Amino acid sequence: MKKLIGAMLACLMAGSLMAAEAPQATTESGGVKSLRNSADLAVEAPAAQMKNFRKDGDLYTRQYMHQPPLIPHDIRNYEIDKKVNKCLACHSFKNATAMKAPKISPTHFESRDGLTLGEVSPRRYFCLQCHVPQTDAKPLVDNTFKPVDALN
Repeated sequence: MKKLIGAMLACLMAGSLMAAEAPQATTESGGVKSLRNSADLAVEAPAAQMKNFRKDGDLYTRQYMHQPPLIPHDIRNYEIDKKVNKCLACHSFKNATAMKAPKISPTHFESRDGLTLGEVSPRRYFCLQCHVPQTDAKPLVDNTFKPVDALN
């Protein structure tokens, strides 16, 4: 028992010595440059300007199979929470024709067990999990992606 206690104390002492000698973290970036073009990663960069959205009605082509449709309008200040979904004001089956908006896909009414529901499925209720607005933003990094030929 004394040997076990001695070994444990030796490990604790060695660990505390190693921690005391460990290099302290610094605020320097070590030459790493962020995508915000900031040399010092510890400095909070100012927010980028808001990007421009296309006018309502302009459609986007899909780039790959099963890509969720992109949102062709500004969604700033849209409320989407567990009680309210602003998207449904235009895109629900009830309102889509009058609002001249695309209807939600019938797949959004299926439960994970494959049952058809009377309302939008809870797993598809938060639209911005999959659908995003497209802007005129420039890519942050070089991109060699090519769309699927069948979609062009």
